[in-house]
Amino acid sequence: MDIVVAFKVVPDDQDIQVAADRSLDYSKAKGVVSAYDLNAFEAAAQIAADQGGSVKAVTVGGSSIDDSKLKKNVLARGADELFMVADDSCESLDAFATAGQIAGLLEKVGAYDLILCGDGSADNYSQQVDVQLASKLGIPVVNAALSVTIDGSNAVVVRSLEDVVETVSVPLPAVVSVVPDIAVPRIPGMKDILAAGKKPMNVEPASSVAANTVEVVSCAAPEQVARKKQVLDASSDGAISEFVSALKAAL
Repeated sequence: MDIVVAFKVVPDDQDIQVAADRSLDYSKAKGVVSAYDLNAFEAAAQIAADQGGSVKAVTVGGSSIDDSKLKKNVLARGADELFMVADDSCESLDAFATAGQIAGLLEKVGAYDLILCGDGSADNYSQQVDVQLASKLGIPVVNAALSVTIDGSNAVVVRSLEDVVETVSVPLPAVVSVVPDIAVPRIPGMKDILAAGKKPMNVEPASSVAANTVEVVSCAAPEQVARKKQVLDASSDGAISEFVSALKAAL
């Protein structure tokens, strides 16, 4: 079983600063693996352990993602090999252009049976790269996966929709995006990190980059609303009901 995990490197949201004009300052935010993709790495590692085979990781981004610590972190999570396009021309790609870069990168990866990814990225959360990647590769795609099991040449996927949980069987190769509940990401130990440093890391510049199809007009933090500083006395009659009503009104 040859599994590929497509992941995204995003700015660490704990280090993103908001300026007075509500613009976002990423200058002090280091790149980290998108939180949703960590679940995909763990799911891939578990499937590979059950079925036998390999896990390869692929990503695309600006030149800053070519970071030794970040690459070791990826390979310490069960991946056997890393393929990365790190180029400043890929700094702000939309889902369409990102899918094109990953599709090209998969040609370097070689054979694959299953491509896993998170159900969205921790920054834009567009939920589009999985479907656009599958479209470019001409293979099936299933999203919102709660679990993935392999049955011969098919993947059996339990997926969670708004009002139902359904089970579908899809022929391989396929792209599957997983929800966070699929698996709890492991915390790499020192042994995993040391072993990661010896695994193959393939980093290359972009040979060509497709134009974005989405234009970002602006990106700003929401306006801050002054707190009401309303304190309720829990011992008074109706305080709980008043508190619940206030919460509902604020949502």
